[in-house]
Amino acid sequence: MQTIHLQWIDYTVLIAYVAFVIGIGWMLARYMKTSADFLTSARSIPTWVTGLAFISANLGALELVGMAASGAKYGISTAHFYWVGAIPAMIFLAVFMMPFYYGSKARSVPEYLNMRFDGRVRLLNSGAFAIMTIFASGISMNALAKLLANLLPWKLDFTVWGLHFQSYDAYLWISSGVVLLYVLKGGLTSAIYTEVLQFFMIVLGFAPVVYLGMKDVGGWHAMNTSLQTVAVNPAALYLKDAGTTYATNAWTSAWQPVLAGSEHNPMGVDWFAMIFGLGFVLSFGYWCTNFLVVQRAMAAKNMTAARNTPLVASVPKMFFPFLVIVPGMIAAALCTMPDKGYRIPPPIISEATYAKAVDVLKGANPADGAGAVKLVGDTLGKKVDAARINSLIAANAANKLSDVQIKQGIYNSVAENDYDGVILSLVKKYCPPGLLGLALTALLASFMSGMAGNVTAFNTVFTYDIYQAFLAPGKSDKHYFLTGKVITIVGILLSILAAYFASMFNNCMDIIQLVFGFVNAPLFATFLLGMFWKRTTATGAFVGLFGGILSSALFHALTTTSANLDAAGHAVNMAKGGYLHVVQVFPSEMAQNFWLAAFAFIACFIFTAGLSVLTARTKSDADLKGLVYSLTPRTVDHDLPVWQRPGVLGTILLIVCIILNFLFW
Repeated sequence: MQTIHLQWIDYTVLIAYVAFVIGIGWMLARYMKTSADFLTSARSIPTWVTGLAFISANLGALELVGMAASGAKYGISTAHFYWVGAIPAMIFLAVFMMPFYYGSKARSVPEYLNMRFDGRVRLLNSGAFAIMTIFASGISMNALAKLLANLLPWKLDFTVWGLHFQSYDAYLWISSGVVLLYVLKGGLTSAIYTEVLQFFMIVLGFAPVVYLGMKDVGGWHAMNTSLQTVAVNPAALYLKDAGTTYATNAWTSAWQPVLAGSEHNPMGVDWFAMIFGLGFVLSFGYWCTNFLVVQRAMAAKNMTAARNTPLVASVPKMFFPFLVIVPGMIAAALCTMPDKGYRIPPPIISEATYAKAVDVLKGANPADGAGAVKLVGDTLGKKVDAARINSLIAANAANKLSDVQIKQGIYNSVAENDYDGVILSLVKKYCPPGLLGLALTALLASFMSGMAGNVTAFNTVFTYDIYQAFLAPGKSDKHYFLTGKVITIVGILLSILAAYFASMFNNCMDIIQLVFGFVNAPLFATFLLGMFWKRTTATGAFVGLFGGILSSALFHALTTTSANLDAAGHAVNMAKGGYLHVVQVFPSEMAQNFWLAAFAFIACFIFTAGLSVLTARTKSDADLKGLVYSLTPRTVDHDLPVWQRPGVLGTILLIVCIILNFLFW
């Protein structure tokens, strides 16, 4: 088990970064005069800034930790989250949807829904979105707290008002406080400019890790060769259950294993779930309706800048798999090389628990066999590799091992993986002093940008779309300005609670896709009908959206994954589904999430369309001008240079994306 040692230069880089982002917030505080300044940046920011902020707002724990985790767990198929699940939707947003958002002068996505439908739809979407942003923010902070608890040498253990706090708890609250400081002072503008800084920190911090890791495994071809070994026997790395095997290209081919069927790829999805569930429902639902990212484009200085914001962001987004997914693939390849001394990290286990397990193993008799293995596993509270534990017991009986050696042996015998720890383990392995500080600062930046982005979206939606619209209309601008600041604090506190919930999952990518399935999937059906079918009614939209969210909950309650079943076929962890009854079992949480999204979208679409036919319209064609595609004059950009026209740029980017899909077919 490798420990990490920070030098003064590493601490200097970390402290300088934290001081700088707090300084940005304090510097911008003088410009925060109105609620619009604080919550929407008063539509004043240039394209290149909003473009980088657009992608950086998505570069939280989901991107760096989650994608590296999925790269190890699923292989190159994870790139579908970019080349299928992001780029086409970002282009669609720029070309077709931004004219509606920006042209309507709406301050948020829920406010657009109010213009198109009515207050009921606005309130329902605002509430669902607020919950989603809190969970997304909590996921980022959970990952950051885990990072700091493993990284920093100070192991904390104290009690306050009867509550017991350890390192994870302390670092969660401290890091949340840092985000609160700069967002509370500078609002959305502070978040956007720090997101630009964070983008460059992330690229500079992780490019060396990818280079050094790729060099260590022997290059791209050698890595793929090692991953073929992983595919044939993934159980050897605790990636799958014993007896599971795949074709040799399961970790190295993006499309062939998916097209072969769900049982032929580690993600457990087929082509329909991948294309419809991810590529259409989750992708368009996230990138086209999620106010977290749309907010960055809406802060642009004019319509052209707003439309080009997603296109600017899609250029680096297209190539980010090489920065964030490849490290996970490197980690899986390293596990097949005994001379490298590496394993995917097991779940975090306290030092006190390890000490108890060491004592248990030291007192075990080789003749105890299965009983000794069970006792060690029960002490750890984790699954353990019986063969390795028995070998360790025998080695200790033959030649007394030191406590450090036994602890290392137990660490390597834990038969579970904490995939979220992959990227940190590679940073530990490859980064010398100085570079270590830069890489860790990049991780810190990603987590903080994830939390700050979600909190700024939360405070805008709550202040404008819930508080001003329904709870306290007609107040002064100063009142809403102060309310936005108070809600920022509330958002941080709720994010901390969500972080504790996120700690129940070993891959943050799985939980965030579940949350998106509940909220974004049905919402996209509402938007699709509302923007492109003028007959869609407010009642149809409200009942359809509500029905879609309930359908998500019902689907989740009746399905789970094979890894979440006990011997009797009952769900073990209720947070992973099956809490009413197990009707359908999926091979992975990701497959469950894709099908949940598809189910919720179809349910919402049917409810909305059906009720719209049966109910009367409450808004005329004149009311819907600028809100519905068929009733809105087309945006003319012939007077712009070719390189600034969204349609031309979008076509070029789509062609490049298709080429990347074929290169990794």
